[in-house]
Amino acid sequence: REIFKKLGVADVVASISEYGAMIPGLQAGRFDVVTAGLFMKPERCAAVAYSEPVLCDAEALLVKKGNPKGFKSYADIAKDTSATVGAPGGGTEEKLALNAGVPRDRVIVVPDGQSGLKMVQDGRIDAYSLPVLSINDLIKKANDPNLEVIAPVQGAPVYCDGAAFKKGDEALRDAYDVELAKMKKSGEFAKIIEPYGFSAAAAMSTTREKLCSAK
Repeated sequence: REIFKKLGVADVVASISEYGAMIPGLQAGRFDVVTAGLFMKPERCAAVAYSEPVLCDAEALLVKKGNPKGFKSYADIAKDTSATVGAPGGGTEEKLALNAGVPRDRVIVVPDGQSGLKMVQDGRIDAYSLPVLSINDLIKKANDPNLEVIAPVQGAPVYCDGAAFKKGDEALRDAYDVELAKMKKSGEFAKIIEPYGFSAAAAMSTTREKLCSAK
């Protein structure tokens, strides 16, 4: 809405649609743009003209304030022979940590978010990993100034949506991208999305080109 205002569009009317009907509705001209969490995938990129990334979900690490062990990736945890990381059993984060070389005995299965938070607070694990939206929700509720979120985890997948325009409306998409880039650079973008738990850094860590060509 803020970007369209900058483009001179004063009135943006929201239209409710079923998730599966969004792209067909866009193609049929029932609405001009979709801004409702259509994550970029190659097949979707072939059907619509995406903007650069807007809202992303990425992996995150919850650590003590100051990130005392300097973790930026699961590989960093693997290299530190004394480091432990907590993650949900059978989840993406557990698999990513194991694939990065963290030994099985240093990947601690944690039953739920509150347990992971408490284990970091108590020093029983050095980091707890979940998607950034979940971690940000946890830390917001905990209101503990001694904790810090590292996001996105370097080398881990990032999933993003973008404003989806109809093929043929690339001029409008390009104008949108110009304003989006300005907002990202100025910090205005972060101020708008981060109160809702999203990571501006995650959106700025990747591009439409990368996401649309992901295997």
